[in-house]
Amino acid sequence: MPETNNLNATESNNLLKIQSWMVSSWLGYFIVFIAGALLALAFSPVDFYFLSILSPAVLFYSFLFVTPRRAAWLGWWFGLGFFTIGVSWGFVAIYVFGLSSIFVSAILTFIGISLMAAYLALQGYLSVFFIRKFNITNRAVILIVVFPLFWALLEWFRGWFLTGFPWLSLGYSQTNSVLSGYAAVLGVYGISWLVALSAGLVLFALLQSNKKIIVLFTVVSIWIGGFLLLQVDWTEIKGKPLKVSLIQGNVEQRNKWDPDHFEKRKQRYLSLTRKHWDSDLILWPENSLTIFHHQLEESIFIPLAKEAKKHNSDIILGLPYMDQETDEYFSSLMAINHTSNKEQFYHKNHLVPFGEYVPLASLLRGLITFFDLPMSGFTPGKYEQKLLIAAGQKIAPTICYEDAFGEDLIRFLPEATLILNASNNAWYGDSFAPHQHVQISQMRALETGRDLMRVTTNGVSALIDHKGKIISHSPQFKAYVVTGLVQPRKGATPYVRFGNYPLIFIIVLGLSGVLLYYKYKKIYR
Repeated sequence: MPETNNLNATESNNLLKIQSWMVSSWLGYFIVFIAGALLALAFSPVDFYFLSILSPAVLFYSFLFVTPRRAAWLGWWFGLGFFTIGVSWGFVAIYVFGLSSIFVSAILTFIGISLMAAYLALQGYLSVFFIRKFNITNRAVILIVVFPLFWALLEWFRGWFLTGFPWLSLGYSQTNSVLSGYAAVLGVYGISWLVALSAGLVLFALLQSNKKIIVLFTVVSIWIGGFLLLQVDWTEIKGKPLKVSLIQGNVEQRNKWDPDHFEKRKQRYLSLTRKHWDSDLILWPENSLTIFHHQLEESIFIPLAKEAKKHNSDIILGLPYMDQETDEYFSSLMAINHTSNKEQFYHKNHLVPFGEYVPLASLLRGLITFFDLPMSGFTPGKYEQKLLIAAGQKIAPTICYEDAFGEDLIRFLPEATLILNASNNAWYGDSFAPHQHVQISQMRALETGRDLMRVTTNGVSALIDHKGKIISHSPQFKAYVVTGLVQPRKGATPYVRFGNYPLIFIIVLGLSGVLLYYKYKKIYR
């Protein structure tokens, strides 16, 4: 157990009371559950980002006094509160649009949340096992090195294990704080580490009455460093700004794949497009057209390409694409370039489990309605694909969920001058999800030093500059066109060059350093 010196009698009594709750009482689980639920409010649309420090501090405090097994349970309850609030939109997708019963929807949502909470359980177990295995009693080492590094390690692990679920990584809560300056250097997981480090430092200052000034000075220095990094332009302007229009059709999700509603959908996108032929680039969202490309070429794409050429404008739109030789179909983006007769395609690589494909489909298909949604058998596109060329620019394409994987996006850079995310947030109704996704897009702009164009079915569509600031955006649940200027840029941020490797190096170096020090100390004691 870490030492508890430098505390007066009242402080010690209060700590002992809280420690007893954390060690054996169900009240400890309730406390961390509430702390986890509050952490979800650090993200959009609430944006109380100071909770991103206070909530992990509560969890770290609970880990100080318990066994690895108890820490795993505390971590799980914290994660349960966090993801119950943070990804409550999963229930909306399954129940409202997945057409499952309320009971089945609740069970599936709980299973998903519980699995996500398991990462926090693993974090608790591993970090406490680590400090007990090597008999680490120095509170500074535990709170400032061990706990923050294990937080970053498990977030990074969650971002790729079993295809990954990096949603609500702690760093996303900082898109509007000065810590966002570190995005171009360390990426979102690096910011997560710095937030967790700040939480550990603040907790250490509260527990150590004689070192508060030094510790708080360190916290302030970290945040000032982020402010200074925000002033750095890692990339350079390339050419003139482009006028861009984002076409938000606001079509009904329930009948998205119903052929009887296709004509209405098509006419809405065409009519909104024709009002903005003065734009250099016009963007439609993910699967804005819901009939395969080869079935629409004569009726839509050839006439649309002629109109675009007449007005010197280019279009990128989302639609399903079928390989007629294999019958495999893809969720795709298609670029219509007025200077070329050749169509370009990008096929979505990182598909959404259960929404766009069903793992173990032979076992799960037919069990419940949600596993039999229309068009839920997409094939992933190749990882290495060409950039889309439109409006004279090389554009890095992402479709919906792909935007959450920064380490995948940088494969298109530094060649790409702009970033596009075409999405369909209609699955999630009036929930936190669309707002959280905008934060994710802001982080991708910060990491890459590129302007980002985000076009969605029913909002939030947005133009985001290379500093992660929203230039303009749409209201939700309304047919709307966002028009504005984006600036193409060239060059590479440190994150584009090195990805997550610097953070992994910091994690390995930090934990290895602690391990070696305490092993050396034990040998020569």
